[in-house]
Amino acid sequence: MASRIEAKEDAGIPRQSRDWVPLIVFLGPALVVYAGFSLFPVLKTIYNSLHVMKPHNVVEFVGLGNYRSLLTHDEIFWKAVKNTALFSVFGTVLDVGAGFLLALCLFAKVPLARFWKIVWFSPVLISYVVVGIIWVWIYDYNWGIVNTVLRWFALDALAHSWLGDPHTALWAVLATQVWKWAGFNMIVFMAALYGLPPDVLGAAELDHCGWLAKLVHVILPMLRPTVVSLLVLSLIGKMMVFDVVWIMTRGGPLWSTETVSTYVYKRAFDWNTFDLGYPSAIAVVWFILILVFVALLTGSLRQRDKLEY
Repeated sequence: MASRIEAKEDAGIPRQSRDWVPLIVFLGPALVVYAGFSLFPVLKTIYNSLHVMKPHNVVEFVGLGNYRSLLTHDEIFWKAVKNTALFSVFGTVLDVGAGFLLALCLFAKVPLARFWKIVWFSPVLISYVVVGIIWVWIYDYNWGIVNTVLRWFALDALAHSWLGDPHTALWAVLATQVWKWAGFNMIVFMAALYGLPPDVLGAAELDHCGWLAKLVHVILPMLRPTVVSLLVLSLIGKMMVFDVVWIMTRGGPLWSTETVSTYVYKRAFDWNTFDLGYPSAIAVVWFILILVFVALLTGSLRQRDKLEY
């Protein structure tokens, strides 16, 4: 009897429509949150980039005027682009490369491997504020550990203000970034290395394959998906770098460490211009560039043929 009643109730409702009900119930709240905190800000930023915001809530439509001024007249923006590009390229290579080398050391069972794993991963757990302050102290000219060690070895001529010199400030901040995130890449590579099929590694050893040859011809090809993923993640993070730069140098000295993210923040909130249109244009341009570079990097590193083993 109950089955007949249910059949009558469902008779007028298509089965495909009934299948959508659980999806809407479970995904609906998440989609609303996503739209409110991700999609709406993106659309609002694009809208702001086409306008000039003036005091007293005066909004003036300028079309592509902000983009034209940004690309043709803003020298600071191009300086920030250059710094961010250097930071992204060298930071990505050093981050992933250092993590891979550390993982190989642990995979090769170096002495005190568990201790070194904790030491190398610890910076990942420290907040950017603490990391920035610690490294500002390390780079201090008078009592920082870097200059102190140089003076101990009678290399006083090399001791100088690392964060105060426009020629070394960016690389000093980059070293801090690599120190913090190399441990994260190390853990990911460790998981990938221990996930390699032991029969393949054993066959390479039976063929008297040396460690370097096994690394180049066996391990690296099988780790290619992991390498690509970490390169993409690291590149995205470096192109949006803000925290460590703002804490350590605030973009100085003389714009030598200014990144696109710090420049957007200054134009939007720090310079008291009350205009969100121009920094929104910067954010939109940089968002498009990030998508383009990530697509190019992923496409160039994607393995054409699946590796079978």
